[in-house]
Amino acid sequence: MPTITVGLDGSSASLAAADWAAREAAQREALLCLVHAEDPLPSYSSLGSVPAPGAIDAQHQWAADLLLKTEARLATRHPGLRITARQTGEQAVPALLAAAEDSALLVLGSRGLGTVAGFLVGSVAQAVVARTVRPVVLVRAAERAEDEHLPDASGVGATTPYRDVVLGLDLEQPSDAVIEFAFRAAQQRAAGLRVIHGWNPAAVYGYAAAVDAGLNEELAEETRTGLSDVLRPWKDRFPGVKVHEQAVIGGAGRHLVHASRDAALVVVGRKNRRAAVGGHVGPVTHAVLQHASAPVAVVPHD
Repeated sequence: MPTITVGLDGSSASLAAADWAAREAAQREALLCLVHAEDPLPSYSSLGSVPAPGAIDAQHQWAADLLLKTEARLATRHPGLRITARQTGEQAVPALLAAAEDSALLVLGSRGLGTVAGFLVGSVAQAVVARTVRPVVLVRAAERAEDEHLPDASGVGATTPYRDVVLGLDLEQPSDAVIEFAFRAAQQRAAGLRVIHGWNPAAVYGYAAAVDAGLNEELAEETRTGLSDVLRPWKDRFPGVKVHEQAVIGGAGRHLVHASRDAALVVVGRKNRRAAVGGHVGPVTHAVLQHASAPVAVVPHD
């Protein structure tokens, strides 16, 4: 049984992430694992004094209560969902990276700045996204289950179909892992898949593309054809997913941010780097993480 892990720290963002992860686990028939990284209290030397009596015990008990209450709440909302919970004394980033290694998906909360401004990605989430080898989904504090669905025109509170899944696709280095994740997410939700590729004519043909309308249109047609060619085998593999392809002029980041306003999920990639220290996300993924208004899945790939 696959495992979906969510990092829980008691913030409204992490609680929203837990709700999202529970819905995802129920859809996938996966095990949900709640993880709280109990960062050690500062040492005596760094404090300059001895911590207050019972501080460590109080912190540990608070975390245990948080996990217990969250597990009970999610079990009530999702009868039959298998849930486990655990505390770890490691620091948050290494603890979450280790938990992700045994998971199909890691889910983290990120403070929302509103439906237009999107995310404020904290240092822990940034570090994990940049270094993990597993897909990570970031969920805003304000995210609700109904936000993933189309508006209810009837006004009776009926469950409506899911909004589209949006995929940012790089035609120069298309990743099977990223594409498959997006198609499976759309299939799982019985949703459409909107694929966006951003391109810049001037980057290919320089000034000539800006003044030659015929050359510009020729390049646009080549780009649309290339997009269709990349997606064709995936359409055959997932015949039930309705795909809408968009080759847009300009950086893909702003187009993906705009599309996120009507999306159930935005899927972007992050290329694995073998640097000895640190990690990086590309400019498109960075823009989406900072400004998208829907949950964002970041899928690492070689």
